[in-house]
Amino acid sequence: MQWQDIVREFVTLFVVIDPVGSIPVFMYATAAIPARLHRSFALRAVLVAAIVLGVFLVGGQLLLEAIGLRLGTFQIAGGIVLFLFALSMIFGESKADSEIKEAETEDLSGAVFPLAIPSIASPGALLAIVILTDNHANAVAEQALTGAVLAVVLLLTFVLLLMAGRIQRLIGHTGVSVVSRVMGLILATVAVDAVLEGLEQMGVLALSASPS
Repeated sequence: MQWQDIVREFVTLFVVIDPVGSIPVFMYATAAIPARLHRSFALRAVLVAAIVLGVFLVGGQLLLEAIGLRLGTFQIAGGIVLFLFALSMIFGESKADSEIKEAETEDLSGAVFPLAIPSIASPGALLAIVILTDNHANAVAEQALTGAVLAVVLLLTFVLLLMAGRIQRLIGHTGVSVVSRVMGLILATVAVDAVLEGLEQMGVLALSASPS
């Protein structure tokens, strides 16, 4: 594998995992969790995402081929889930309102959903891993190198999530509430685009756009 191939895979995985896009999700998911647990929250999320992506790296292609699943269905399902989460970010209770209830919790289940899945280990990331490690086109050594590139991207994701905690403390509770709602709107747009892309891959949009 050439250096340009490694760079291409890095860029591909960085875009589909989108560590920067996971920052507002992290801030929202940790709104009611003590700051001392944010590092554990981020670490758990990245580890869970790494396990899920690792499973797809090893056996994702075999699974998809075995059940005859079309790639577009991943895009549609992931888009719907992200859209529902985006609605909760936009219309849900703000951080300031939640503090009135003194509702701090040590529950880290939010590290799995929605941060690890589907924010970090997104449907697009799962599909990208399957494509980049095509068993019919890539040797085992090349697939292992793709796994190493994936590990680097996940490490960068962890670092950015730790920085997100500092951003949260810097801008304050009101700032977090405003950013959460703005990012929720952006996330909703991304989710709709994912659904449309999935429909296009499955030929649904082309079919509906054709003259009757």
